[in-house]
Amino acid sequence: MDSFLAQFIKQRLLILIGCLLVIIGGVYSFQSIPIDAFPDLTNNQVQVITEVPGYAPIETEQLVTIPIESIMNGLPKVDLVRSISKFGLSVVTVVFKDDVDIYFARQLVNERLQSARSRLPSGIDPELGPITTGMGEIYQYVVDGPGYTPTELKTLHDWDIKYQLRTIAGVNEVNTWGGFTLEYQVVVSPESLLRYNLSFQDVFMALQNNNANFSGGIIEHQSEQYIVRGLGRVNSLDDIGNILVKADEVHPVFIKTIADVRYGHELRQGAVTKDGQGEVVTGMIMMLKGENSRAVIERVKTKLTQIRDSLPAGVSIKPFYDQTHLIEQTIETVRTNLIEGGMLVIAVLLFMLGNIRAALIVALVIPLSLMFSFMGMRSLGIAANVMSLGAIDFGMIVDGAIVMVEDILRKLSENTDVKLSHFDIIQQSVREMAKPIFFGVLIITVVYAPILSLEGMEYKLFSPMVFTVSFALLGSLLITLFLVPVLCSFFLRGPIKEKPNCLIEIIRPAYLNTLEKALHYRSRTLLVAIVLFALTCASVPFLGSEFVP
Repeated sequence: MDSFLAQFIKQRLLILIGCLLVIIGGVYSFQSIPIDAFPDLTNNQVQVITEVPGYAPIETEQLVTIPIESIMNGLPKVDLVRSISKFGLSVVTVVFKDDVDIYFARQLVNERLQSARSRLPSGIDPELGPITTGMGEIYQYVVDGPGYTPTELKTLHDWDIKYQLRTIAGVNEVNTWGGFTLEYQVVVSPESLLRYNLSFQDVFMALQNNNANFSGGIIEHQSEQYIVRGLGRVNSLDDIGNILVKADEVHPVFIKTIADVRYGHELRQGAVTKDGQGEVVTGMIMMLKGENSRAVIERVKTKLTQIRDSLPAGVSIKPFYDQTHLIEQTIETVRTNLIEGGMLVIAVLLFMLGNIRAALIVALVIPLSLMFSFMGMRSLGIAANVMSLGAIDFGMIVDGAIVMVEDILRKLSENTDVKLSHFDIIQQSVREMAKPIFFGVLIITVVYAPILSLEGMEYKLFSPMVFTVSFALLGSLLITLFLVPVLCSFFLRGPIKEKPNCLIEIIRPAYLNTLEKALHYRSRTLLVAIVLFALTCASVPFLGSEFVP
């Protein structure tokens, strides 16, 4: 391997072209990889949501939750089935293994759900929850307008704004919070029912049978076809009031005769207020699982601009939560830390190496390694977030390059053989340093390998860090072995003198003295190391532990 590398670096043009391709690929990958604030730790789950109006929690559990939950047991690759039963609501969550495709999982659940419907009370219709995750709440806004009631605002949102937002690619669900759901209420008088010898069932059947349109087929007349329709759907409160309930010998009985027909609203369990100034209606946009949140939010903002132009006068849509702000703040923090860390590394290199050109060559490894890492992240679909980008350590990245450049500087400064050319000396350094650098980077990379043995939420949290660091180290290794010698051959020309470093000269005597004593008292040195190791192990149980801060 050493001889191969020494010969390969002669192909300097080919290596520079490869470096250019890495830069192009890295820039393209960085622009196309998804960007999030944090890794999405939500497990692979499918929810079965059932609304059961009027059912108490115990009835909801016995009549709805248990039949659905029991039939979901036994599905392939299921880790867990859990449920929650509330007043009027049942939620059964089926958690699949992470390698199961979410659409295949939903298909399995839906097939089982069809057979469970026969065991449920009549009129109960379970539905699958949206394909989203805990990080899917990407955008929230307020629908407000002076002079409009909460019922009117909610109706506008449910029947206009919501449906337009659902057309956006990457939006899986739009939820409404606050306001009242409009109802046409028929408040029946029990005295009137007794007076006309009617029951509530008679009223229900009359409303049901007189609120539908029917097709009467087609009539042909003079080579033309006319569609016959029976228009029976109600369009107003008067239409409801004029529905016939009973026709006797004396006079007909209409809905308005026995009931008060009016506008009303459903019972609700909560409300939304803003700044202590009264009720408002809010909307929450849920992103489809696996989508790029920044791209989806940009499409949402574009669509909201179009929707605002079609709203009634005075109605406004004002966002109060935008996940891109959190993403931008997180990425800005990571970017600042990376830049400051890179500048600090460059400053240390300038001070320690004592050669500006050599320090810049080593510093060039940092951005090129990042480009290599971006390409690897894009190929595996890893998002740029605080765990993936924040895990990159510039000190580890430049370790190999420092060793290579330091050895080249030393050999160039000590060279007294006129027969050896400048490039021959660089090749000699590559032969000597390639294997130690390779194994040094390999050992650092292998240290991260056990993290990949984690499962579930822990794997989702820490695996981006492992892959990103591994890609960066692999990129730094290739750049150190191929590009750094080529750059040294171009820029480290002329007489090279290795200047003594004042800090090293101060530390060297103390270090040599300590090293001499440690070698002289080897048994005592080993005993001290063993005691320190034992104390470290003994202190671990007292440190405490938690999953995340």
